[in-house]
Amino acid sequence: VQLVESGGGLVQAGGSLRLSCAASGSTFTISAMGWYRQAPGKQRELVGTIPSGGGSPAYADSVKGRFTISRDNAKSTMYLQMNSLKPEDTAVYYCNAAALRIGGNYWGQGTQVTVSS
Repeated sequence: VQLVESGGGLVQAGGSLRLSCAASGSTFTISAMGWYRQAPGKQRELVGTIPSGGGSPAYADSVKGRFTISRDNAKSTMYLQMNSLKPEDTAVYYCNAAALRIGGNYWGQGTQVTVSS
């Protein structure tokens, strides 16, 4: 499975961005997908996840109510809609896909999101 993120950039506080994660390869093996982020000098943290077979996304408390994860299975693409962005949301955002039945765990290359105050 290969993952490619896009949509990062520079935005002012209070603004919005939408990230995309396009999956290719053996996408039928994917059990769940998620977004993580890593700010400078900090550990990578979970933003939220979405299961493959339906079900609701789950979010970290820090983004709940502001970020929305969705996926288009026909396009093998996951999205992260980020609203009401804050400077503390500045980080490299990574897409992740888990293939639990085969023990696969895949990462994209990351996309930078910078929120100016």
